[in-house]
Amino acid sequence: MKLSTEMDTFEKYESNVRSYSRSFPTIFEKSKGFKLWGRNGKEYIDFFAGAGALNYGHNEPLMKELLIKYIEDDGLTHSLDMGTVAKEDFLNILQESILMPRKLGYKVMFTGPTGTNSVESALKIARKVTGRTNVMSFTNSFHGMSIGSLSVSSNLNKRKGAGTPLNYSFFLPYEGYMEGFCSITYLEKILTDSGSGVDIPAAIIVETVQGEGGLHTASVEWLKKLSDICNRFKIMLILDEVQTGCGRLGTFFSFENSGIYPDMVCMSKSISGYGLPMAITLIKPEHDQWLPGEHNGTFRGNNLAFITGSAAITKYWTDKLFENSIINKGKLLTTLLENLIQKYPKLHGERRGRGLMQGIYFPQSELADKISYTAFENGLVCETSGANSDVLKILPPLIISSEALMKGLEIIEYSIEKNI
Repeated sequence: MKLSTEMDTFEKYESNVRSYSRSFPTIFEKSKGFKLWGRNGKEYIDFFAGAGALNYGHNEPLMKELLIKYIEDDGLTHSLDMGTVAKEDFLNILQESILMPRKLGYKVMFTGPTGTNSVESALKIARKVTGRTNVMSFTNSFHGMSIGSLSVSSNLNKRKGAGTPLNYSFFLPYEGYMEGFCSITYLEKILTDSGSGVDIPAAIIVETVQGEGGLHTASVEWLKKLSDICNRFKIMLILDEVQTGCGRLGTFFSFENSGIYPDMVCMSKSISGYGLPMAITLIKPEHDQWLPGEHNGTFRGNNLAFITGSAAITKYWTDKLFENSIINKGKLLTTLLENLIQKYPKLHGERRGRGLMQGIYFPQSELADKISYTAFENGLVCETSGANSDVLKILPPLIISSEALMKGLEIIEYSIEKNI
């Protein structure tokens, strides 16, 4: 795809590694709620939400107001892991409004500012606590781009970028990966059979919906069985909630309806509420066996993110109204996608995902990419996912109106018609 001339500066000076600017070739200047505007004044509906970092939309009013006030009052911005008023408030609000009502007794670890930092910390503590080395992950998984996280991510193209062998990982078939094959039965067999050649791992890391891997979705029953096996064999269960958390699938944690209690939960993206860098790892207290400073990072104390993260929880998660609105819009999205698939049967489309993290799988080569590009030309930012970029992925801000959701689907339908 040839970039437009307005992208010349990025073509000339920025590394070839850039990707989203190739998919959405314009220069964005302004954003509000579920909309973006290019420098040329063109308006876009956002079905991308910063890859899930903007669950509450762009420039959320309360968060912006509190952030500006905090800066004007000379509040600390950077503090490593020192105690600050902003951090104290965030910890108390997270405990009182999120963890305690759900009977989740986690300690909170502030890692470096991105999701991969959270995953790295979880892998390290799992190995430290268990004394074991290997970690099991799943087909079509994605957990980050640093070496440890990449070692438990399955995408071959991303793994090649490491430039070094990625060891100490073992991949299992995710639910539904092979028709008629039960991955849980297989897992139990290889863990109990002395002839399997598979050691009991330190941890198993899993996503409830595989965001980058094509929106494959784990059932409640499958997650419960996986948790039971981890408990039986004393394997640490790590839930990667970097993209699925903070309400993306309806409830604050995507695993709530399954009733499981993971050993660790990795969070980033929308935990700050405003798109500011922040990541945390939630750890069961008995596993919090770090020595002081054993895992650290210069930017693990982003007080601006604490301010907006506290505001997000206080405004949206102290009652059921917001949660119910996500569930209702998720049902609407499901209906719209199913209707679209039925209208174009020759495409053999398949709806995937749940909540406000859904999409359509297209078996035809490159069709999802073509639809995404045509949609962008017509005012919709909507990316693709899957190992072969074969899923059109719908990931709007959770505050999007039902009308905007339907308008976005109209643009997708128009884009389908233009590419078939």
